[in-house]
Amino acid sequence: MKLLIATTNEGKVREIQKLTLDLGVAIVHLGDPSLPDIPEAVEDGETFAENALKKAMHYGTLSGLPTVAEDAGLEIPSLDNWPGVHSARVANTDEERVALALGKMKEIEGENRIGRFVSFVAFYNPSDQTSEFFKGIVEGEILEEPRGENGFGYDPIFYYPELKKTFAELTSEEKNSVSHRGQSFRKFAEWLGKFGIQLISK
Repeated sequence: MKLLIATTNEGKVREIQKLTLDLGVAIVHLGDPSLPDIPEAVEDGETFAENALKKAMHYGTLSGLPTVAEDAGLEIPSLDNWPGVHSARVANTDEERVALALGKMKEIEGENRIGRFVSFVAFYNPSDQTSEFFKGIVEGEILEEPRGENGFGYDPIFYYPELKKTFAELTSEEKNSVSHRGQSFRKFAEWLGKFGIQLISK
C-alpha cells in the first residue's frame, strides 16, 4: 500500500514515516522517481482546510495514490487573524515575514499579543473520492523580538509558555510533541491505523 505525502519537505516525510511505521504503508513524496511529473498545485483557498484539500485532491488525482497534504500558518487574533492562509506569502523570506509581524504588533500589548499556529491535514483517496480532515492548534504569545536558532517561519517570535521557550528554542522532539503540525499528523496516523488502512487498500 502506498501513501503520497504531498510535500518536498523531508522533515514532514520522516515524521509521517515514524507515525505510520507499524501500519505497513509505503510512504512516497513529491519528487519521488516513481511518480509521474506533476505540476505544482495552486493554493488559492481562503482557509487552511481549503488549501490542504486542494493539494490533496490535485496530487492524489494526478498520481492515482491516496494522498495527504497539509496547510498551516500563524493567526494573530488582534490583527484579525493575520497573516492566516497568507503566512508564507506575505514576504519573500522568513526574516522579512518576522519583521513584518513585529512591525504590525509594535503598539499591541499584554493579552492582545496572543497568537496561534494552526495546521490542517487533508486526506484524499482518488479511488472513491473520499476525504478526511485533521486539525491541530497551539496557542502562545508573540514576542517583541526573535529568540532561538531552530525552526523556521515565525518560530523565533512564537513563545510557548508551558515550556518557557519560543518554538525556535525547542528541540525537534520538543516541537513535534506540542506543535500544531505534530497534533494534526498524529490524529491522521491514529485515524489511518483504525479506519484508513481498509480504505486505501481497496
